[in-house]
Amino acid sequence: MPFDWQTHDHYALALLAVLGTLVAVLLLQWLIQRSPWAARLQSLQGVAPPFINIVGVLFGLTLAFLANDTWSAHDRAMNAVYREADALRSIAALAETLPAPLRERVRGAAADYARGSAGEWSQLARRGENPEVLVRADTLLALLAAREIEDAAGRNAQALMLAKASEARADRDLRVALSQTHVNPLKWLGMAFLGFLTLVSCAAVHIERPRAAFVAVLLFALAAAPTAAIVLIQGNPFHQPSSVSPAPIEAVAARLR
Repeated sequence: MPFDWQTHDHYALALLAVLGTLVAVLLLQWLIQRSPWAARLQSLQGVAPPFINIVGVLFGLTLAFLANDTWSAHDRAMNAVYREADALRSIAALAETLPAPLRERVRGAAADYARGSAGEWSQLARRGENPEVLVRADTLLALLAAREIEDAAGRNAQALMLAKASEARADRDLRVALSQTHVNPLKWLGMAFLGFLTLVSCAAVHIERPRAAFVAVLLFALAAAPTAAIVLIQGNPFHQPSSVSPAPIEAVAARLR
C-alpha cells in the first residue's frame, strides 16, 4: 500500500520542526564562533539577561495557544462522540414504546447509522468523510418524521426522537469539521519566527562566551522543539497516537443488532 502523505503529514511537519530547530542552533553556533563576522558579533556583548524574558514569554504564549487549540479540538471531538452515542441510545429507548414491526424498523435505521458512523474513522484520519453516513442519517430522520411514528408513540415522543436524531447528525458534522482542522501555516510560522528570535536572544546574552551561548541555545531548543513536535503530531483528533475512539458508537451499533 502506498504511503499516504495526507494521513501522516503531521509527522512530517513535526520532523521539520525538530530539524529546523537543529539547523538554527548550528547556524547560530557557526555565526558566533567560525563565521567571518564572529569578531564583529563579539562586540555586541552587553545585552541584559532579562531581555530573554520578553521574547521567550511571547514564544511560550504562542505555543501555549496552539497547544490549547489542539487539545481543545481533541476534547470537543470526544464529547461529540459520546453525545452522538447517547442520542442513538435515547432513540432506541424511546422506540421501545412502538409496535414490534415499527420498533424494529427504527432500531434497524439507528443501527445502520451507528455502523456507518463508527466505520468512518479511517476517512476522518485522512480529513475526509463518508457521504453514505449522511444518507443513513437522512433515512433515520425521515422514518422518525413519518405519521405512523406520531400515531404510535405520540407527538411528544416523536419530537424527542427527532431532536435526538438531529443532535446525532450535528455531532457527526462537528466530528468531520474537527478532523479537517489542519495546521494553520500562519500561526505556526509566527511561532517558528518567535522561537528563532528566542534562540538569537539566548545567544546574544552570552555572546562573549561562545560555549555558554551554545549551552543556552541548546537547552532552549531541547525544550521547544519536542514540545512543538508533540503538538503538531496531535493536530488531528482522529489520528494516532491519541485518536478519539469510536467505541461508544460501536457499542450502540452492537446493542441495536
